[in-house]
Amino acid sequence: MNKKVFQEIVNIKKLKPNYLKNMIWAFLCGGLLAVFAQLLLDLFKENLQLDEASSRIAMYITIISLTNILTGLGVFDKYSKYAGAGAFIPISGFANALTSSSLEGRSEGLIFGIGSNMFKLAGSVLVYGISSSIIYALIYLIYEWVISL
Repeated sequence: MNKKVFQEIVNIKKLKPNYLKNMIWAFLCGGLLAVFAQLLLDLFKENLQLDEASSRIAMYITIISLTNILTGLGVFDKYSKYAGAGAFIPISGFANALTSSSLEGRSEGLIFGIGSNMFKLAGSVLVYGISSSIIYALIYLIYEWVISL
């Protein structure tokens, strides 16, 4: 059997994902996470009498902490298998990625294992985030300077 025939057999037998079902499921799971975040925000505003900015910070800290704990326990990975892309709204997805990568290096120690593995991922995010914000600021300054002429 040559390589081409084998590849044709693999393509015939390969399971085809149900894209519509996966998109709807990811939308619902991501929506549930967003509803949970909104409930936390309302809880912090109404019950703890925090202002808007403080409520948002408390909500972010809570979601990041819960994601880190659930990732460390292996629960978030199981949830993300079922939720698909819906499990990775920006805050929880980034927290999961940092925690997962840092846990991979725990046998190498705190500094060279956990710390360095965590910042392998975060480093690129920070570099591109800071770089793009500087570029945006320069474009904004040039725009404002041209408008004022």
